[in-house]
Amino acid sequence: MTKLSIIAAVTSALIGGALAQSTAPQYGQCGGNGWTGPTTCPSGWGCVKSNEWYSQCLPGAPTATPTSTSSGGGGGNPTPTSTNPGGSVPTLMSGWNFIRAVTAPNFHKYLQSEVTNTASDAVLGEAVTAGQFKITDGQLIQYAGGTNLYAVVAPKTDSTTTKLKVTWSTTKDTLGQFKFSGDTVEWSSSTVTRPQTNAWLVCADSAGNKEVFINLGAYGYQTPAGCNDHTIHGFTGTTPD
Repeated sequence: MTKLSIIAAVTSALIGGALAQSTAPQYGQCGGNGWTGPTTCPSGWGCVKSNEWYSQCLPGAPTATPTSTSSGGGGGNPTPTSTNPGGSVPTLMSGWNFIRAVTAPNFHKYLQSEVTNTASDAVLGEAVTAGQFKITDGQLIQYAGGTNLYAVVAPKTDSTTTKLKVTWSTTKDTLGQFKFSGDTVEWSSSTVTRPQTNAWLVCADSAGNKEVFINLGAYGYQTPAGCNDHTIHGFTGTTPD
């Protein structure tokens, strides 16, 4: 190989790497106050603004101008500036995360137990009762006053099942694995096929609780009645806002 061809190959690799790093993944974050990551979506995908803190790459969507400023915390999450006037919000422990939705209609509703600090349904609720979480060895763990609670995903019952309920238990989940991809919470299983590992559903029960489910379909496609599509994200501000 000649010196000229070597230079051309290296240049091509560098350009390709730069382009790859400047493109957000499908359904990934592409803008928002404090966001310092990529703001370009893959071909055929558009960067859609959900709110001032979060824009997301969605298929076939017209591209909106993403926002990216140096204010607020890293990873697209703002530094909290307010507390819940109705009560005392929790202070985040070192090494743990709050987890919340970042789009309407559950913008900044926080993951927690339906009955605080107990093995009960996983729900989104107010900041004042926000849970604190970490992911270790594929387990999504909630701190519950000195006890660990584990997110457990219900098994698929038949071929018509479109969502899997998430509850909190004192025993570990055996169906799949949780992980953070950036600040996005994902779940996958070797025995459950789903097109998107970051797709969640939030569905209101008869009492109005916002129950959390694994979405077995694609984000925003054939959403079950009474449910809303969401991705959920870790937040490491001192307090939930």
